[in-house]
Amino acid sequence: MSEPSSSSRLPSATLTPTQHARHGRYPQATTVEDFRRNLAAVRARMDAACVRVGRNPAQVRLLPVSKTKPEASLRLAHAAGCRLFGENKVQEAAGKWQAMQDLEDMRWSVIGHLQTNKAKLVARFASEFQALDSLRLAEALERRLQLEGRSLDVYVQVNTSGEASKYGLEPDAVAACLKALAAYPCLRVRGLMTLALFSAEAEHVRRCFVRLRELRDRLRQDAPAGITLDELSMGMSGDFEIAIEEGATVVRVGQAIFGARPLPDSHYWPTGDDSGALAR
Repeated sequence: MSEPSSSSRLPSATLTPTQHARHGRYPQATTVEDFRRNLAAVRARMDAACVRVGRNPAQVRLLPVSKTKPEASLRLAHAAGCRLFGENKVQEAAGKWQAMQDLEDMRWSVIGHLQTNKAKLVARFASEFQALDSLRLAEALERRLQLEGRSLDVYVQVNTSGEASKYGLEPDAVAACLKALAAYPCLRVRGLMTLALFSAEAEHVRRCFVRLRELRDRLRQDAPAGITLDELSMGMSGDFEIAIEEGATVVRVGQAIFGARPLPDSHYWPTGDDSGALAR
């Protein structure tokens, strides 16, 4: 896979702005045609970002994020071609999964912080979990997955912004975590995930993405057997183009596809009583 390096990047890439000023202003998608148009627009932006840094657009996956959106919207998105949906809160995701089992090809990616006592829900229905931030949670998921007779693609969440409000392992803790995760056969570690600073300063946002890529590149050299670290999940509606320029293989896009949510993103990231497990 062709990746941009921190020392050699097209000059145009450094000029890409964030789109955070549009936060909360995206029109609501209310028809299948709205979703088709929005998906095409997002993919065109993704392709253009790839071209700027010499990447193959086929190597970047779009994950539509449907958090807070009603079942009717997800059904329209499905009719427009979406099959994998990202959800922050596992109970909301589980409710949608139960309500939409008539659509047998729908799959679910849980991308928000998870309390250990809700691991059983993820193990029951999710095909992907992008917010693994502790070994305590890994142990809980492994136990439940064994009971369900399932396996799960997982991404280790890394706090690259240094903000106390964000979940994720500190970068220095990731290597030890990966080594320990090799002992959990039901967890298929695919790569790393991060949330960048929510900032209009594009270079501040970019640094978070560079930090994750460079961390992945270092860890990949000595990754345990079975852990390939091929994937980097980073970038949302306001900054996914910058993330792609810095090596994202998965971008998590909600508002640019579904339409604006009524409250800031910070409102939708769950909090719990096991946040002290982050360093474990």
